[in-house]
Amino acid sequence: MKLKLYSIIIVSQLFITQMAVAQEQTETSYLSGSLQANGNFFIRDSAIGAANTPQYDRQLFGAETWLSLKYQRAGYDMGLRFDMFNNSNLLNPQGSFTGQGIGRWYVRKKMDDFNIGVGYLYDQIGSGIIFRAYEERPLLIDNALYGVNLSYHLNSDWKIKAFTGRQKQQFDAYNGIIKGANIEGFASDSAGTWSCAPGFGVVNRTLDDETVQKVVSTIGTYTLPDSIGAKYNTYLFSLYNKLTVGNFTWYIEGAYKTNEVFFDPFAEKINRNGSISLGKLVNRAGHVFYTTLGYAQSGLGITLEAKRTENFTFRTNPFVTLNRGIIHFLPPMARQNTYRLTARYNAATQEIGEQALQLDVKAALSDKWQLDANLSGINDLKNNLLYRELNINALRKFEQDLMTIGVQFQTYNQSIYEVKPNVPNVQTITPYIEYNYHINDEKTLRMEAQYMHTKQDYGSWLFLLGEYSIAPKWVLTVSDMYNVLPKKTSALHYPTLAAAYTQGATRFSLAYVKQVEGVVCTGGICRLEPAFSGIRFNVNTTF
Repeated sequence: MKLKLYSIIIVSQLFITQMAVAQEQTETSYLSGSLQANGNFFIRDSAIGAANTPQYDRQLFGAETWLSLKYQRAGYDMGLRFDMFNNSNLLNPQGSFTGQGIGRWYVRKKMDDFNIGVGYLYDQIGSGIIFRAYEERPLLIDNALYGVNLSYHLNSDWKIKAFTGRQKQQFDAYNGIIKGANIEGFASDSAGTWSCAPGFGVVNRTLDDETVQKVVSTIGTYTLPDSIGAKYNTYLFSLYNKLTVGNFTWYIEGAYKTNEVFFDPFAEKINRNGSISLGKLVNRAGHVFYTTLGYAQSGLGITLEAKRTENFTFRTNPFVTLNRGIIHFLPPMARQNTYRLTARYNAATQEIGEQALQLDVKAALSDKWQLDANLSGINDLKNNLLYRELNINALRKFEQDLMTIGVQFQTYNQSIYEVKPNVPNVQTITPYIEYNYHINDEKTLRMEAQYMHTKQDYGSWLFLLGEYSIAPKWVLTVSDMYNVLPKKTSALHYPTLAAAYTQGATRFSLAYVKQVEGVVCTGGICRLEPAFSGIRFNVNTTF
C-alpha cells in the first residue's frame, strides 16, 4: 500500500511540475485526456436468465469509469489514469467487483537513440505469441507490464529492447516476475523490389515461492500416475520475419516454450477413489507455428493464414482463471464478424491445442460491386472438428446508397468452446442484408435484417434493426432479436431501444437492452456472458 501511495505521489508531482513549466513553454507542451464512463441499471428478468447474480438480486446498479491524462514535452511522455468500478460485472459476469484508484501511470523519455519507460507499459514481441502487454476494456483485460522497458536503436534499421516487471492485476500486480529481450530490424535492396523485417525474442517468467508451494501441495494430492514436477522458471523463444516481394507479403513466426506447469482443463485425472475426472496440472513443453501469406493489387486482395498450437498456454501462474494473467497472445484464426447473428458463435483460441487455416479474398468486380469471401477451419490436434465457417458477402454501391448482402455457413463445437459436455455441434445458416439509405446531407437510414437457421442450442433467430442518423448530433436505434423456432424456452423477444447524442468530442448514449446469453469475443479472446436485461448509459469524451 505504501508503494502504491509513493507511486501516486511521484507521478502527481511530475504532472504538476511539468504543467507549471508548460504555462511558460506552451509551444513545446501538449496535454490531452479522455473519459469513458459506463452505467448499468439491472432489471431482473428470469424468463431470459437475467437473474441470480448480485446485480439483479440486490445491487441493481453497476458502473465503470476510466479517466486518462497524457502529457508530452521535450521528449517526455507521461500518463495517468484513474479507474473506478462500482458493482461491476466486467471482471466476472457472474460476480461483482468494486474498487477505485490509479489504474495506470507511466513515464517515458526519449534521448536520441535511447528510450526509457517505467510504470504500467503496453508492448509486445513480434505478433505477441510469446509476450503481449495490452488492454481490452470490453472484457476488462488490462495486462500491462508494471515495470521498466529500455530500448536502443543500433542504427536506422535495427533496434534492441529489454524489459522486466510484473503483470498488472486490477490495482495490484501478480507475484510472478517477467523479463524479456528482443531484437528486430529491417533490410531491403537498393531498388526497393524486396524488403524483410526479421526479429528474435526471448521471455522468462519466474514463479514466487508461495505459488510453487501451492503447486507442490496440489500435485501432492494426485495419484502416482498423475504426479508431476514443479518448476520455478519457464523460457519462451520466438523467431519471426516479414518478407515483402512485389505484391506479396509473407509473415512467419515460430515459438517454443520450455517445460511448464499449467492447468489443462481437458486432461484426465485419476482420483483416489479410482474415478476419472477432467482438469489437472500438467508439466509440458509447448510450441506455436504461425504464418500468413498475402497478395494485393488493384482490386484484389488475398490472405492465407495457418497456425498450429500445442500446449502454449502462458500465464502469470497456473491458478489464475478465465481471461486473467495471460502474458502472451495467440492470433485468432476465424473471421471477426460484426453482425449480431453472424457473431453469435465465436471460435475462442485454444491454447492447449489447435490447427487452423483461414482464407480471405476481397475483389472489386466493378465500380459498383465488391465481393468478400472468407473460409476458416479449426481442428484439435487429433483432427476433431472445432470450427468451420464460410462467409460470402457482396457490397453494392449506388449513387449515394450502399447495400451489403451475404450468407454465413457455420459449424461450432459448443461442448469445447463453452465447456458444455455432450451437447451437439451447432450448425447454422445465416443470410443477412444491410442497406444504408442516404435521405439528404444530414439524414441517413440504416437497416439490417438477419436470419439464423439452426436446430441446436436455442434454435433459430431473426434479427431486425433500424438506425436513423441526423448528422452530426443524433443516432436513434431500434432492434429486436427474436427466437422464432425456440429449442430451450418459449419464443422470446430481445429488444433494444437506443439513442446517442454527440456534441463536439463528447458522445452520450442511453439504451434499453435485453440480450441473450452468448459468447463475447475481442481479438480472439472470448468468454461466455449471461443474459442481460436493463438500461445502459455511456459517456465518451476526449479533450
